[in-house]
Amino acid sequence: MSLTAKTLGRGRRAAAGSLIAIAALTLTACQDGSNSAAGPPSASSPETSHSSEGDHSAKPSGDALKPSGTQAPSADTEPSAGASKPSGRKSPDAGSPSPSRSKNATTSPSGRCTATQMSLRLGPSDIGAGNIHYPLVFTNKGKNACSLRGYPGVSLMSRDGSVIGKPATREGGAGGSVTLRPGQSAHAVLHTVNDGVSDTPCWSSSQIVHVYPPGSKDSMTTQSRGLRVCGGRFTVTTMESGSTS
Repeated sequence: MSLTAKTLGRGRRAAAGSLIAIAALTLTACQDGSNSAAGPPSASSPETSHSSEGDHSAKPSGDALKPSGTQAPSADTEPSAGASKPSGRKSPDAGSPSPSRSKNATTSPSGRCTATQMSLRLGPSDIGAGNIHYPLVFTNKGKNACSLRGYPGVSLMSRDGSVIGKPATREGGAGGSVTLRPGQSAHAVLHTVNDGVSDTPCWSSSQIVHVYPPGSKDSMTTQSRGLRVCGGRFTVTTMESGSTS
């Protein structure tokens, strides 16, 4: 091969090597520019992270947009319309006396005479035709008028408190109401028979008459004057006005 041909071959190889080197540098420069323009990965990018977090914080859920309706009012919240209207009824004072006690403690709300409002006594016997009657007298010792109606409950007792015989049974009609003003009296009549009128033996002699006024749950007592029931007959009539003696 001639000297000229060798020189041309060398020149071509050198030119090809230069082109390859330039192409390599160009490719490297393009890659570096692309990487620098792309920036850091999205996972570490502040903008990408901020945008992702902003999407969650800027858009509340549907439940957060709905008012609960159960929020307690603040201290300066105006009361509701129902609460602002007075009821018009004053609450009663716990220390105020009830109407039934403010007038007289011994008078029942119905106006009926009570045991604490009256005194009791057994009047003298009335003997005739084999029958013995005793007036049982109630007197109003209170400050207010009261009334009695019906039959008292009557039993006989010994001095030690033991009951003698049976309670008196009712005799006659029920009658009407008897009004007792302060100091006035009303009476019922106890009835038995003389000893020997009947074969039924007499009870033991009593010392106490134990009485429940009509309609009362409180009892009263008085001396019996030795009242003794004979013939199994022991009755009481309804209340009548007056004391009979």
